[in-house]
Order: sequence, then structure tokens, then C-alpha cells
Amino acid sequence: MSPLDEFLWAVLGLLLTVAGTFMEAAIAIPNLLSDDGQLVLPSSWSAIPVYSLPVSYQVAAVLLVGCMGGRQAAALSQVAYLILGLSGFQVFSQGGGLDYWREPTFGYLLGFVPGAWVCGWLAFRSGAAARIEWLALSGLAGLAIIHSCGLLYLCALALVGQLSQPLVELIQQYSLWALPGQLVIVCLVALVARILRLVLLY
Repeated sequence: MSPLDEFLWAVLGLLLTVAGTFMEAAIAIPNLLSDDGQLVLPSSWSAIPVYSLPVSYQVAAVLLVGCMGGRQAAALSQVAYLILGLSGFQVFSQGGGLDYWREPTFGYLLGFVPGAWVCGWLAFRSGAAARIEWLALSGLAGLAIIHSCGLLYLCALALVGQLSQPLVELIQQYSLWALPGQLVIVCLVALVARILRLVLLY
């Protein structure tokens, strides 16, 4: 990938991450069976129900840029996102500014940089790079790093007495409850990245 392509993906990654922070994730699942148990063909679908996931598209943006732009573009986009937020721009979910380090979610934001880098590195390994299974594995690895950084940061804040809620409650809120929705997002990212890489021929 050329430096210009990496730069464009980094800019796109920054924009997607900012936008994804404020968009609640949802998934559309059609009803495949009627009330009497008969298979419903796509031509007969009248309305497709949309189910809300208890997460935003923020992590999806981080992982998608890794799968599409590679490790350097993905990490650069997240470094730019952190700089933008810490500079006072309201791009984080709870605002922005230098004092944001006190927020319990800040460790997860820090995890975006290594998580995006690892996702991008794995997604462009030679041989299996464009396979959907490999893209999903890349996304899972990135997600694991994001949560690891977030959990370590929560523990560090607990050690220095900076948490306003019990540690266990924060772990449940930001990791355990968010994880199922984020696993669905990893699958969606892998599918979208696979299609885009086929269309863009890489």
C-alpha cells in the first residue's frame, strides 16, 4: 500500500472513529419463519426488524481501518483521535480535554492504538490476508487488546483511588456488557472489509 493510500485511510479512520463514537450500533435481522413455522422468502419480507446493540460504532471504526488500511494507517488514525480529544475537542463519548485521563473509559481509548495496529498487522499478513476468517481473527485480536488495556487502566485507577464506582461494576459496564455487541461488530467488520477488499482488488 502506498504512503498516500495509508494517509487517506488514516484520515478516514479518524473521521469514522469520531462519527462512530456518537452512533449506536444496530443490526437488522429478517424474520425467516412465519408464525406457522413456514420459511419466508426474501421477496415476502414486509419489514426487517432492527435490533439495537448496547455499544457504539466506535470500535467498529477502529477495526475496519485496521482491516482496510493496515497497521500504520490504523494506529495513526487513533493517535490523531487521542490528540484531538485531549486537545479539548469534544470527540470522546464524555467530552474531551486533558482531564479525560480520569475517566474510566480512557484506558480503552488508549487501547485503540495498539489494538488498531495489531488488527492491521494481522489483516495484511501474506497468504490469508483477504479471507473473511482471517479478517475476523484480526478484529478479535484488536478487540482483545483494547479490552486488556482498558482493564489494566481501570485497575491502575483503582490502585490510586481515582474511581468513583467499585472496580467490579466498571468492569461489568465497560467490558462484560459491551463484549457481546462488540463480538457481533467484529463479524460485521470482517464481512464489510472482505467485500471492500474484493471490490478494491487488494
